[in-house]
Amino acid sequence: MPFDAATRDSCLRRYAEGAALLRQAWEEVPAEARAWRPAEGKWSAHEVVVHCADSETYSAIRIRLLLAEAEPLIVGYDENAWAKRFDYHASDPDLALRLVETVRAHTSAMLARLPDEAWGRMGRHSHSGPYGTDDWLRSYGEHLEIHAAQIRRNLAAWQSR
Repeated sequence: MPFDAATRDSCLRRYAEGAALLRQAWEEVPAEARAWRPAEGKWSAHEVVVHCADSETYSAIRIRLLLAEAEPLIVGYDENAWAKRFDYHASDPDLALRLVETVRAHTSAMLARLPDEAWGRMGRHSHSGPYGTDDWLRSYGEHLEIHAAQIRRNLAAWQSR
């Protein structure tokens, strides 16, 4: 079901505010806790931040494909494989945060300029089938909120270990 204008505006606001939430959560984590993993197979706060940078760069392309191409294929990826393959702990988390902030600001500005009729376009996701602009906005409007909460859960677990 397509978003109404109020729902879209709320999701766009959440999307625009997400980078600040992620940075705030990261800055709450002491340096000695940033690489700590709460359990085998779980990500550290450091890995979460770097994942967000990869996800943001890819999400910016996804929305542009949906808005500009006829029936684009949106290719999914295995985020755990990326974390291992690209050795997220070897990445600079501050650089990753700046990338998230920059990509979000750039994409937010582009989205704010769109006319209402630009929304509602559809493509296909390689893992989940039909996938449109509202699906993208729903997912990425909350994506950094989810990861900021994950970082805070990691911190709480580290503090109570």
